[in-house]
Amino acid sequence: MTPDPALPISPDVLQRFDVPGPRYTSYPTADRFVEAFGPAQLEQALAQRAGGVGTLGGRRAALSLYVHIPFCESVCYYCACNKIITRHHERAAEYLDALEREIGLYVDALGREQPVSQLHLGGGTPTFLSDEELARLMQSLRSAFRLVPGGEYSIEVDPRTVSPERLSRLVSLGFNRISLGVQDFDPEVQKAVHRVQAFDSVAGLIERARELGIESVNADLIYGLPRQTAASFARTLELIGQLRPDRIALYGYAHLPARFKPQRRIQAAELPGAADKLAMLSAAIASFARAGYDYIGMDHFALHTDALAVAKRQGRLHRNFQGYSTQPDSDLIALGVSAIGRLGSHYSQNAKTLPEYYDALRQGQFPVARGLALTRDDLVRRAVIMALMCQGHVAFESIELSYLIDFRRYFAAELAQLEPMAEQGLLRIEADGLHVSPAGWYVVRGIAMVFDKYLQAERSRERFSRII
Repeated sequence: MTPDPALPISPDVLQRFDVPGPRYTSYPTADRFVEAFGPAQLEQALAQRAGGVGTLGGRRAALSLYVHIPFCESVCYYCACNKIITRHHERAAEYLDALEREIGLYVDALGREQPVSQLHLGGGTPTFLSDEELARLMQSLRSAFRLVPGGEYSIEVDPRTVSPERLSRLVSLGFNRISLGVQDFDPEVQKAVHRVQAFDSVAGLIERARELGIESVNADLIYGLPRQTAASFARTLELIGQLRPDRIALYGYAHLPARFKPQRRIQAAELPGAADKLAMLSAAIASFARAGYDYIGMDHFALHTDALAVAKRQGRLHRNFQGYSTQPDSDLIALGVSAIGRLGSHYSQNAKTLPEYYDALRQGQFPVARGLALTRDDLVRRAVIMALMCQGHVAFESIELSYLIDFRRYFAAELAQLEPMAEQGLLRIEADGLHVSPAGWYVVRGIAMVFDKYLQAERSRERFSRII
């Protein structure tokens, strides 16, 4: 493969890092959660926050909110999300009733008017809800929490369920960011994954979003889908370049049919090979660089002027279960079936099925099915991994002062493992800390994995998607 001058990392290095690995929206990762963590443990974590833990300079740190809407009208064969396929829209009313009960439990624990600076509706398909149902949900949230001015309020949008006119309604409800599921514009690829949507419909939504003053438009793309070729994906990249969304999320398709039933409808023989996937990734990285996008990290790109790119340059980037964010690191309250939240040094995940979720709330309990209370070692490693993932830099002194350790002694084995990566030019190991290089940003998951105690202790990593 002829190197592209716009490609800041060699295809050979990308190929060497084509291994499974976590996305590190948390550390430890969600697969480490245990069922011993339940409603009582979450209530204890909430009591700690209510008692003052989580305040900054006497001010209570603003919360993040995530609301999971699990319903979809039709299944996308590549999907690995927790979703419920149904055309019975009347099911949404019962779900909203349950969400309101769950919101009430948090109000009882924390009090009303807790400040919120970040809200994200994900799924499933949040726009499965009607305009009236979305209005009801937003009213429930606003009656319980205080959405502060200048916050990030986003919703995932399926272009097949939203018209330019409906987009106006979403803005009136307070959403100032949207994420569009594009995946691929090639008609044959769309048929193969059971998600057919026209380029013109996506273009119309982005045009209307700009007219409405939506602050940021994100487009999701996936490479490695069935019937994709390097040539067909190049055409998708060209079309995305014409639309010029503020942010682009580029994911590699992970074919795990044993874990995700919809993927069993994908013909494995139609999947592109490793070399083709690598060519697609390389072409995308080069294309985005030429178009003026900065690489944020973990498959995310943003225009140089976008708030996310600015935050990265200024060292203000953060990461949580919602991905990269410009909002300060904060507690995350997660609402809805299977949703994952964080309170201080505790993680919790709601029940994954509607019957279990509904049953817990009918009993007046938080619908927590599992979670984790982090150990001191978990906290140290989380700080290192998040510094790598967000700033690309780990200051030894900062970690040492915060956790009272000798960094080089505590992480002697990890530093030794990083030496080959340093020789490849992916990072620098200096007296003051670790510094990820521009090339290293593209494989930062692989660098962070060195500090993952749980991964280092086991051989199998098949539970994760591949880095490339």
